[in-house]
Amino acid sequence: MTARPSRQLRTLWLTNDLPPRAGGIEQFVANLLERVHPTSTVVVGPAAGLDGAAHDERQPYRTVRHSGSILPTARVARLAVEVGRLHRPDVVVLGATWPLGELAPTLGRALGVPVVALSHGLEAGIAQAGGGWLLARATRDLAAITTISAWTEEQLAPYLRASRHVRLPPGVDVARFHPDLDGAQARHAWGVPSDAPLVGCISRLVPRKGQDQLLAVWPEIRRRHPGAVLALVGEGPAGSELAQRAAALGPDPGVVLAGRVPWEALPESHAALDVFAMPCRTRWGGLDVEGLGIVYLEAQASGVPAIAGRSGGAPEAVIDGVTGTVVDGEDPRAIIDALDRWLSDPAARAAAGRAGRREVESRWSWTVIADRFASLLDEVVTSGRPVAG
Repeated sequence: MTARPSRQLRTLWLTNDLPPRAGGIEQFVANLLERVHPTSTVVVGPAAGLDGAAHDERQPYRTVRHSGSILPTARVARLAVEVGRLHRPDVVVLGATWPLGELAPTLGRALGVPVVALSHGLEAGIAQAGGGWLLARATRDLAAITTISAWTEEQLAPYLRASRHVRLPPGVDVARFHPDLDGAQARHAWGVPSDAPLVGCISRLVPRKGQDQLLAVWPEIRRRHPGAVLALVGEGPAGSELAQRAAALGPDPGVVLAGRVPWEALPESHAALDVFAMPCRTRWGGLDVEGLGIVYLEAQASGVPAIAGRSGGAPEAVIDGVTGTVVDGEDPRAIIDALDRWLSDPAARAAAGRAGRREVESRWSWTVIADRFASLLDEVVTSGRPVAG
């Protein structure tokens, strides 16, 4: 790729995944927006009410909120073109390849600039589920597409029509997530003693993530490690079922359902843990799959070993046996063995924490990722690639 541009590119983003909505993709998009040409960027985003207005006022980029979701509809296309003609961008960025790639022909013709799209785990799931033709159609007028892992790139490759494919995983703010943070406040908020072995899963509460499997094996872990605590941190549609499962373990199961933690408190939440565990698994015939798993990287940046499930690109986020363990998320015995290993050996945990921190700093920091994305945009703009139409 070329070096970073000597001038600020004027960039127009369209994304349905934008804070204050919570989620991994939202944070992925937000971090790129904050680091790549922020003062010359305009974002067309979804409705978000008063929370959205307060969020937008604090950002270095300008946000135009649609009255609904950002989907490939005629209304969204008209709004994007109207904003684009006022902003006069050098390049358009779509926060997701599908379905927003359907807007690329219209935006390319109307604004006369190249269109770049990010892809995530969803697109790979679509490919696995037989929807490759949707991806081929959504990428036919893109100048470039990004992929978050080797696994997602492998799934998408047969269907991508964009001429450039660049690996762009989510990154970690290593200044925020680091081993020197004090997790005492998080433990106190969760009612966890300072000396209790603490396993945590910080993620949305959805079946793919494997929180149910952690609850299923927890009685055996407690038998081996009396006083150990499992903290399930987050919210989501599986929350009620997980609460029922935890209650069924008895009066003192050693389980905390901590609810949603604000973005600002996530680093301290990771620092409170001894082991991070999210034994994800692929569901729905491949449609529900983990593209990578930023939470594994945040844990390792915090000096905490991570247990990852063998789903999609998740194994790429952990060096098995070095910075954590990769397990079959459907195998309770494998999950028990991994948890037991790390809880039983403080020295091994410390060594894994140091190794994980080094790995994240060298490969997964937002500085590295943002530089790569900025170079991609510059290359696309300076290449003179004809736009759609």
